Amino acid sequence: MLRAGSAEGGAGAAAGRGASPLPAAPRRPQPQHRPRPRRAAPWRPPAPASWTERLAREIMKGMGGHHIVALCVLKGGYKFFADLLDYIKALNRNSDKSIPMTVDFIRLKSYCNDQSTGDIKVIGGDDLSTLTGKNVLIVEDIIDTGKTMKTLLSLLKQYNPKMVKVASLLVKRTPRSVGYRPDFVGFEVPDKFVVGYALDYNEYFRDLNHICVISETGKQKYKA
Repeated sequence: MLRAGSAEGGAGAAAGRGASPLPAAPRRPQPQHRPRPRRAAPWRPPAPASWTERLAREIMKGMGGHHIVALCVLKGGYKFFADLLDYIKALNRNSDKSIPMTVDFIRLKSYCNDQSTGDIKVIGGDDLSTLTGKNVLIVEDIIDTGKTMKTLLSLLKQYNPKMVKVASLLVKRTPRSVGYRPDFVGFEVPDKFVVGYALDYNEYFRDLNHICVISETGKQKYKA
């Protein structure tokens, strides 16, 4: 009696009983490890603080020694405006070339949902005649097509300021641009609707500390 699994119960024993030996099992092909295609990296904007500090230094270099009226464009510009002035104040304390500053505010309305209405309205702010003969620094959150800023600059020109410069945290890369470029720029963003850091979508998302792109689902949910 042959024991199962013994050497004597191999191919020779099977042949003696009229059975052909089993062919060796074919080796399974080893799976080839192919590199997975990388996903497109999502857009991640740099932290606003790093760019705000750089802009403060550029403004100090370009406008230092002049008394400046810093004009904040509300509401989207208030967070950037506050942080920018904090950096300028810190630089003033450690520089021989300080910038005396006063502040003023203006509020514009040009958007409904994610589209510009094409009708720019000044709906808040002080008497702009106080800017006559002054060096004005307009502080804006984002330049989209540039139409709103060009309209504001035309409006301010009527009051004969001595000098007008524009600082914008963001500039959008869009084919709809009219070609306007501010004097001081933080960084460029893709042709998407961005929110956070005081930028809003129908008054939502201003409280976010970071900047992000709103999805189509979000647009529908918070549509006016």
